[in-house]
Amino acid sequence: MQKPVAEPQSGDHTLSPQELELAQLIVTTLNLEARAADIDPLAPLYKAGLGLDSIDILEIALAVSKTYGIRLRSDDGNNQKIFRSLRDLSQHLQQFRAK
Repeated sequence: MQKPVAEPQSGDHTLSPQELELAQLIVTTLNLEARAADIDPLAPLYKAGLGLDSIDILEIALAVSKTYGIRLRSDDGNNQKIFRSLRDLSQHLQQFRAK
């Protein structure tokens, strides 16, 4: 019997398995020198935090689409929330993967 994966709490800086997988995708896609396991899931993705710019975010959206089959649209009004942090992006993807 498989144990259920506990969802990380809002103040928890530990990466869940899903977040680690997504962090690895981001590191690989953007050729970052950081290790996926060292990315703080609550740190901002854009500007401060990981220091990504709008082109980086577009590259991540394309990689997510190819990897998970989930299309992230540039005109989505929720993009600021979706890309706020690794945890927010992961939770957004999990909503669509569960369907």
